[in-house]
Amino acid sequence: MKKFTCVGDIGELRAAVAEAMEVKRDRFAFTGLGKNRTLLMIFFNSSLRTRLSTQKAAMNLGMNVMVLDVNQGAWKLETERGVVMDGDKAEHLLEAIPVMASYCDVIGVRAFAQLCNKTEDYEERIIEQFIRYSGRPVFSMEAATRHPLQSFADLITIEEYKKKERPKVVLTWAPHPKALPQAVPNSFAEWMNAADYEFVITHPKGYELAPEFVGNARVEYDQRKAFEGADFIYAKNWSAYADPNYGKVLSTDRDWTVDTGKMALTNNAYFMHCLPVRRNMIVTDEVIESPQSLVIREAENREISAQVVLKRILENLK
Repeated sequence: MKKFTCVGDIGELRAAVAEAMEVKRDRFAFTGLGKNRTLLMIFFNSSLRTRLSTQKAAMNLGMNVMVLDVNQGAWKLETERGVVMDGDKAEHLLEAIPVMASYCDVIGVRAFAQLCNKTEDYEERIIEQFIRYSGRPVFSMEAATRHPLQSFADLITIEEYKKKERPKVVLTWAPHPKALPQAVPNSFAEWMNAADYEFVITHPKGYELAPEFVGNARVEYDQRKAFEGADFIYAKNWSAYADPNYGKVLSTDRDWTVDTGKMALTNNAYFMHCLPVRRNMIVTDEVIESPQSLVIREAENREISAQVVLKRILENLK
């Protein structure tokens, strides 16, 4: 594997999940792979689970790890070509990338959508520049349009807990006070379609995702109807995708909060969320604290998804 930005990069999903289970049984079985190899993790945005899980995964493989917070302790970076750099940005990404690459073997990048210009966000300009100019394997620790490490961990979790071969999985929009990117729901939809589950997306009108991510999913605007018979409920907020409302909050309707009444409509479904979660906006205390809540299991599996990706990258370097 030379890069990891989407489900297509992981290859056959059954093989990837089987490898994840192998890694989970013994996290330290492949420590020799990373000997004298260095991972550079570059954060343009904040992180808790991604930072800790990816660093732990690299350490499990015997790698050295360096972490760079671009907005804390580094020069401010210009990302656009052709600009006159007479402002507060002292260094251009086109010089910074090859310099950073010279100090490492593998690069992880976290750079969110700005939610100002849909074209720029969906072109993935930051991570694509790292792929083009670093000369190193690059993997996404969440980009503007996808969060593949999270979605891989979600898939692993569903495979561990599913009670039938083709479970019904529901991705539901839920209210949030701030405008959030579409990266997590986009990516989750992409992976669920690839897994060929019975997949439903439910959200208020105006929150339709890009068609390429919706894929074969059934879109249902009635949340309660969508929940009927579900085996897994995945709650997540996202801002509007379609123009002219791209990046805007169109609703904070708390009728969409996941509560015990809605969960009662399901097939005793498991509740999932990528975290961090706004309690009693996205989901009530009762649901997230219930025995059916998998949010901690998902977070634990972030270490496993990252380790499988890094393992495959390292195997390609040998």
